[in-house]
Amino acid sequence: MKGVYRFIGIILLVTFLVPMSSAMADDEKAREIMQKVDDRNDGDNQTSDMIMTLIDKHDKQRIRKLSVFAKDKGEDTLRLMFFLHPADVKDTSFLTWDYDDPDKDDDQWLYLPALRKTKRIASSDKSDSFMGSDLNYSDMTSRTLENYDFFLKKEIKVRGKDAWVIESVPRSKEIIDETGYTKSLIIVQKDIYFVIRAVNWEKTGGYIKYMDVVTLEAIDGIWVGTEMHVAKKKGKQTVHKTILEFKNVKYNQGLEENLFTVRRMEKGL
Repeated sequence: MKGVYRFIGIILLVTFLVPMSSAMADDEKAREIMQKVDDRNDGDNQTSDMIMTLIDKHDKQRIRKLSVFAKDKGEDTLRLMFFLHPADVKDTSFLTWDYDDPDKDDDQWLYLPALRKTKRIASSDKSDSFMGSDLNYSDMTSRTLENYDFFLKKEIKVRGKDAWVIESVPRSKEIIDETGYTKSLIIVQKDIYFVIRAVNWEKTGGYIKYMDVVTLEAIDGIWVGTEMHVAKKKGKQTVHKTILEFKNVKYNQGLEENLFTVRRMEKGL
C-alpha cells in the first residue's frame, strides 16, 4: 500500500538536476533499489493520529492535530486527513486519490470550512506549501519511478545502519515544475529499503530542505517512520521547520471506499 506514511519517502523521490544529455543512462542498481523501496509493504486500511508542529525562525511553535485514513483500491491509494485542532483549521480536510498509472495525474482536494468550499489542487499548485508546513502538495502523493533516472553515488552509515545514497534525475521539466524541487539526494536504509534522509533543493527562493526520519518502528511487521523532521534552510539559517509525529498507528481497520469521497470529506468526522 502506498499509504500516508509513504510521503515520508515521497518527499525524497524528487530530483537531482544536472546537465541533461543523451549520453546519460539509468543506473540499473540504483533503479533496482528504488523499485524495492516502492514495492516495500506499507500496509492497508490504515488509521493514525498525526501531530504537526510548525516552528518558525524565531522558534515560535504552532501545533496541529489530525486524524488520517488510507486505503488501497487495487494498485491505487486513497488517503484522507481531517484537521482537528486548533480552531482556525478545525474541520479542514484533505483528500488524495493516488493513481498507480504513470499517465494519470493524481487527484487532490482541500476543503475549507470557513468558506464552505472545496478546492481542487491543480498540477500547477502542487509545489505550494501544504497548510503552512514544509511539505508541499506533491509530497503527499507517491512518485512514479518511470519519471526519473537514478544513480547510486556511495554507501554510508546512518545511526549505525548501512545505507545507500542515490541521486535521481527528472526525465522532463514538467516533473520539476510540479514537485517544486530541482535536485535531491536520497538516503535509503539497506536492510529495510526505507528512505530515512534526504536533502532537497527547491526550485525558487534558494531554499534547501532537509528531511530526517528520527524514529522508525515496526508495527504489525510494517516499518513506519513515526517521527520525521523537515527543515527549510537558506544558507546556514533555518527559516522554518516541521515536525510530524504519528500516534496510534493501526492497520487492517476495514475502511470503506465511500469514506474517500469529496462529499464525505466535506461532511467531516
